Amino acid sequence: MALKFIDEVEVQDKVVIARFDFNVPLDKKDLSKITDTTRIDMALETIKYLLDNGAKKLILMSHLGRPKGKVNLDYTLEPVATYLANKLEQDVVLTESCLDRGIKTLLTLNESKIILLQNLRFHPEEEQGNQEFAKALASYADIYVNDAFGTAHRKHASTYTINGYFKDKAYGGFLMKKEILALSKIVEKPKAPFVAIVGGAKVSDKIKIIERLIVNVDHLLIGGAMAYPFLVAKGFDVGNSMCTQDDVKLAKKILMSSSKSKVVLPIDHIVSKEFGGKPEICNTVEIGGDKMALDIGPATINLYNEKLAGAQTVLWNGPMGLFENNDYAKGTLAIAKTLSEMENAFTLVGGGDSVSAVMQSGLADKMGHVSTGGGASLEFIEEGTLPGVQALRFGIDLN
Repeated sequence: MALKFIDEVEVQDKVVIARFDFNVPLDKKDLSKITDTTRIDMALETIKYLLDNGAKKLILMSHLGRPKGKVNLDYTLEPVATYLANKLEQDVVLTESCLDRGIKTLLTLNESKIILLQNLRFHPEEEQGNQEFAKALASYADIYVNDAFGTAHRKHASTYTINGYFKDKAYGGFLMKKEILALSKIVEKPKAPFVAIVGGAKVSDKIKIIERLIVNVDHLLIGGAMAYPFLVAKGFDVGNSMCTQDDVKLAKKILMSSSKSKVVLPIDHIVSKEFGGKPEICNTVEIGGDKMALDIGPATINLYNEKLAGAQTVLWNGPMGLFENNDYAKGTLAIAKTLSEMENAFTLVGGGDSVSAVMQSGLADKMGHVSTGGGASLEFIEEGTLPGVQALRFGIDLN
């Protein structure tokens, strides 16, 4: 059954309730200020479409932070309401809670077309996926829209359970559509040659995605701290580099598989005697006893560029080093630059740190798709779908 999106439904004179991901970072010194509005900006296409196509009322809902099921005004959605009102140039009414008795009254008024429900996670029932809570949310509207791809891996009330109350009336928004179409190019039939670049801190965090990808890729390029357990598994000394025995065991398992020849590891490093200390080049695979590697070296950058040459599909998840520190950002930024110049390939960047790195490089608009999903995009690649996506597609049985 095909997933339906909002451009396939008549919203004229309908009350629409829509789940977004407005979980934006706030300034720690001034919680009324949003430090990065990207997630709200990416929702505007769907919001404007619903308003422009005659939705009678638009009820927006989201979580913000981790208030742990209690009212905590440090996590109020008030800054989001203010920002949306400025961007949309019309009033956005923020309710006192998701279950505010005044919401039904607001729905009868001609003014206040846009209603933003207060933080869903002020209610423990949201994360519990509670049916009564989902039913209360559903009672406000005729149509449900989910445009919160970043939370679609959770079986929460507003992303999963609520679908049970909108049989044949649940739709994906435009951001959801973009994410699913882009990630499906990786999951279903990626055009060969297919190269995956995986970085980050631990093999254990990425073992599922590695096992999923290694079957289909032509090359699996590994960087970041997770490269060192692989090097240890191959018998190399990595000095004081980040490495646990559990990760070495997982790396050995991968290197014993029939796909082991696809794994490409660093051949040189940028090292230091202390975390974030003065950088030095280590021209060999092995690292001296008192040094730790914090980035891939120039020879590795060249090797990885050779493996990327001619690729038709590229997935990048995770940085190549401690990219937050300029001394150890060269490997990560070099990968970003190479991907930005691959005009004939579909390039997908997924996962928080690699997305941050691409944003930092200023090359995000040169990529095929930069996923906003974080953990959701990883889980989609691992599993081929997500609970929230499945619920949108097939509905859920509440019995």
